[in-house]
Amino acid sequence: MPLLTVKMIEGVFTPTQKQEMIRKLTDTMVSIEGENLRPYTLVVLEEVKSGDWGVAGNSLTNSEVKALVAEKSKGCRAQRGRRRVRDG
Repeated sequence: MPLLTVKMIEGVFTPTQKQEMIRKLTDTMVSIEGENLRPYTLVVLEEVKSGDWGVAGNSLTNSEVKALVAEKSKGCRAQRGRRRVRDG
């Protein structure tokens, strides 16, 4: 029985996003192992306190992660805008 554990910084993802993660991770495993194992595929989301997560020797907070997500979203919107100009 597969057990998938995902660790994330607390307060970054909404309950809806967490549910989507669980659903998509389960679907991915079932696509590999077969539908019969869906009822036995476990997904655990573990939240780590903001600041208790280290990357490259530095602690990372939930506000820093949210800023990175917002920055990526802006970049994606800008790319779509450039694509429309090229395609249009």
